[in-house]
Amino acid sequence: MDRETYDKGMKIRRATLGDAYVDKAVDGMDDFTRELQELVTTYCWGEVWGREGLDRKTRSIINIAMISTLNRQHELGAHVRGALNNGVSRDEIKEVLLQVGIYAGVPAMVDSFRTARAVLAEIDSEAQ
Repeated sequence: MDRETYDKGMKIRRATLGDAYVDKAVDGMDDFTRELQELVTTYCWGEVWGREGLDRKTRSIINIAMISTLNRQHELGAHVRGALNNGVSRDEIKEVLLQVGIYAGVPAMVDSFRTARAVLAEIDSEAQ
């Protein structure tokens, strides 16, 4: 593992997903999942998210579209929150999900709206 890229990835991961989410993932590491967490932090967050070719807002929009298309609702919840942290508006999230419905199918869109709505409601209740 490249420590510099790992540290860069951890910084981006925390800025996007939030400390609570990342702490839960890291605190849950064991001998079986340690290398998984290191790989995700180093290569996903450090190497790819750390590239200069796209800003974080654009990467978040792309992630919402891809994760919704793949119907990976657990990951979508984290990335909806992350997208807001990266400057994506609620209206932009809605537009991405509508686009998913046309190109990936209505069931993926419906499930994704359900997940996004729950995350947004959770964020709203945290703000009160």
